[in-house]
Amino acid sequence: MAKGVYKRGSVYWIRYAGLDGRIRFESCKSDSFREAQDKLTQRKNEVMEGKEPQPKKRIENHSFKELASHYLVWAERQKAFKKEKWVIEQLSKTFGNYPLRAFNVRIIEEWQTEKMAVNKPASVNRYLSTLKHMFTKAVEWEMVEEEVLKKVRKVKLLQANNKRLRYLSKEDCQALINSCSPHLKPIVITALNTGMRREEILSLEWERHVDLKHGFILLDVTKNGERREVPINQTLRETLQGLVRGISSPYVFMDETGKRFKDVKRSFHSACRRAGIRDFRFHDLRHTFASHLVMAGIDLTTVSRLLGHKSLTMTLRYAHLAPAHMVKAVEALDETLTGNPTIQKLYNLKRG
Repeated sequence: MAKGVYKRGSVYWIRYAGLDGRIRFESCKSDSFREAQDKLTQRKNEVMEGKEPQPKKRIENHSFKELASHYLVWAERQKAFKKEKWVIEQLSKTFGNYPLRAFNVRIIEEWQTEKMAVNKPASVNRYLSTLKHMFTKAVEWEMVEEEVLKKVRKVKLLQANNKRLRYLSKEDCQALINSCSPHLKPIVITALNTGMRREEILSLEWERHVDLKHGFILLDVTKNGERREVPINQTLRETLQGLVRGISSPYVFMDETGKRFKDVKRSFHSACRRAGIRDFRFHDLRHTFASHLVMAGIDLTTVSRLLGHKSLTMTLRYAHLAPAHMVKAVEALDETLTGNPTIQKLYNLKRG
């Protein structure tokens, strides 16, 4: 990228020295790199000609409620808008008419502490992440200065407790499948054999996502924003082939009217109750998939790719389920050490 041109969000900015030698920062209000280069060249030419570049536009004093109103409109394009809308509305109720310029580390950390009294760390982090991104957009929309954004970004996320790792045994998996109602059974089988998230499963379309010929499910839009290919094993293949395709509906899992299922929480809980399984959520089917892969000796890197994790850190929670791999690692070192004559002699004496 050319010196003096940088990107913030989706908008390019430029920086240059004015007549007084001070660095100027200016938004190009465009996602075009060429336009940013042209504007930078124009500003530098103005300085060389002895002209003072146009002063930055004075930003009016906006309230958080105004920002929330604009952000809600922007967020409608996001896949998880329904959940995000709730968070934005709650933040708006909390901060209301509070001026954007007045936000600082102390104010946000005090609010963060209050939230911790009634919410789990992961929930508080979600609110904070949304708050930070709202201020990022506020700078892009010229509703507040960048200095305020820097203060907001200094507030750190809480250390979330992600220790829950509930998974089913092979026997419990079969008991759950046998207890499922007809519409739920293929959905649960899909989850257990792919590790896909609930929404990824319920939104599957035959032509768009399922390739039985080559044995893959292609997820073009995932939680982390990246495409993912999920292999179809024999169990899942037979399950999918046994489903009746709707004439007028593209969805793999649909109700009697051809509409996709929005949720299966009630029927899933009923199936768990009939199977005698307690404290188990649909998302734990994903943990079950990963746990059994690791216990079967599949390496964590492969498991991470199958789950669609952006980094191996998320997958490391399953590492303790692979003790056999640790034993093999030490055995490999054992074989290496026995190549040393002294070590070999000791081993022979011991075995003799």
